[in-house]
Amino acid sequence: MVIPVHDVNPVRRTPWVTYALIAANVLVFLSMPGLAGSVVGDSGLAQTCHLQAFLDHYAAVPRELIHHQLPRLVPTGDVGVGAHGAGCVVAPPSYDKSPALSVLTAMFLHGGWLHLLGNMLFLLIFGNNVEDRMGHVRYALFYVACGYASGYGFALLNADSADPLIGASGAIAGVLGAYLVLYPKARVWVLVPFLIFLPLRLPAWLVLGFWFVLQAVYSSGEGVSSAGTVAYAAHVVGFLVGMALAWPLKPGTPPPPEPRGLLFGRKARPRHTW
Repeated sequence: MVIPVHDVNPVRRTPWVTYALIAANVLVFLSMPGLAGSVVGDSGLAQTCHLQAFLDHYAAVPRELIHHQLPRLVPTGDVGVGAHGAGCVVAPPSYDKSPALSVLTAMFLHGGWLHLLGNMLFLLIFGNNVEDRMGHVRYALFYVACGYASGYGFALLNADSADPLIGASGAIAGVLGAYLVLYPKARVWVLVPFLIFLPLRLPAWLVLGFWFVLQAVYSSGEGVSSAGTVAYAAHVVGFLVGMALAWPLKPGTPPPPEPRGLLFGRKARPRHTW
């Protein structure tokens, strides 16, 4: 997988919504219970129970979204000792959970530093240009719409799953799909792992197209031992929805600057016009 680090596509206005989304994701992650233990390598039972209770409350669960089947018992965050030893205490929930609202709250939750930083890197690089083209308000609505579409799309494909769904990946996949539609020829600096990290400047259609193909392949179960904890299908749905929503904006979208030089960034020789 290539790692994008910068795109050659300047914006006309400050992407305040993109910055606000990044800040919100970071702040929410820092406030998640169990974070301190994960940083120092401590994943004790108390931290695990606390985190489970938090996710049951705020994460999106496919079975809840599709069947509206809320669990009768949920972790309270406390640790208890039973016949089989220590474990997380469960009890009837002390809150009223809205499955539809949980899709929104789940967009700001992440399972670890790598999960968070990877998502924020993609959002920072590609979100600013999409926001610049759409405008602040429309971009914010677009981001949420892609997040909801990816969340419910994944839930429809896994209707009986009780595993929590978290992360901004689905919404950000929509941003990537929109960028591909609006700026397919924009150049993107990427790092390609080939013995060392080799810097290359590639067209956006190649970088994002390759990313989408990987997500589609992984969502089918090919190329990975199991789907694991990554909701690849949510990425696919978000990407396609982002493309569809951005398509009406393609006409009239100003093209990115004409790239100069080779893929490695060396200056090109002066060109003559006839």
